[in-house]
Amino acid sequence: MNFNLTQIPERISKPRKSGITMVMDKGLSTEEAKNFLSISGPHVDIVKLGFGTSFVTPNLRDKIDVYASHDIPVYFGGTLFEAFLIRNQFDDYLNVCKEYGIKYMEVSDGSIDIPHAEKCGYIEKLTKYGTVLSEVGSKDAEHIIPPYKWIELMRAELNAGSSYVIAEAREAGTVGIYRGSGEVREGLVQEILTQIPEEKILWEAPQKSQQLYFIELIGCNVNLGNIAPSEVIALESMRLGLRGDTFHLFLNKKQSK
Repeated sequence: MNFNLTQIPERISKPRKSGITMVMDKGLSTEEAKNFLSISGPHVDIVKLGFGTSFVTPNLRDKIDVYASHDIPVYFGGTLFEAFLIRNQFDDYLNVCKEYGIKYMEVSDGSIDIPHAEKCGYIEKLTKYGTVLSEVGSKDAEHIIPPYKWIELMRAELNAGSSYVIAEAREAGTVGIYRGSGEVREGLVQEILTQIPEEKILWEAPQKSQQLYFIELIGCNVNLGNIAPSEVIALESMRLGLRGDTFHLFLNKKQSK
């Protein structure tokens, strides 16, 4: 850090397994990725090339190499996995990951229906080739999954080999663990946390209010995803109590008066 401040919460150092910030790249150019990492690189743990953008991104290999040069793993959005799967091209998906040196893979079923045992089978297969993140929750705002089912699905996917289960929210943060307004479904979240270890959950939280909720609930080392590249520094400041929303969160009350 640039100068000394007391009463700053301790962030787990990179490479870390919790306290993760996952950034969603929805179409940065190679030069934009370089500029982004020049300021935010120390605070980024994983980059997701959102939904199917990797299919149409020019100079894809060059951009992946930029992230690799900063020791930041990249993975393709779960929608791309589903696009391969619905076309019976699972082996092609695996070959593409190998071709581009992708060691992280997302298994999701937000756009297509996959029997859950089959989904867990794909997780098991992919763990032989890299780190698997699996997404739970529907992209359909009308499809409400009860808490017990979230827990059941998350537990099964972790047992199948997922390193993290992603709590679905889409890039807008208006489905899954959130209501259409973006408000957190607090009862759902808190019930999930009674059964699933917090360090194994990656909460998609694109909106500031959602990030704040999880920092207040779990602490500065909560796993947060779908963060916009332009919001990484602001998020890290909020994690450390250096933004108005969390200013008093980590202060020793006796010393702060």
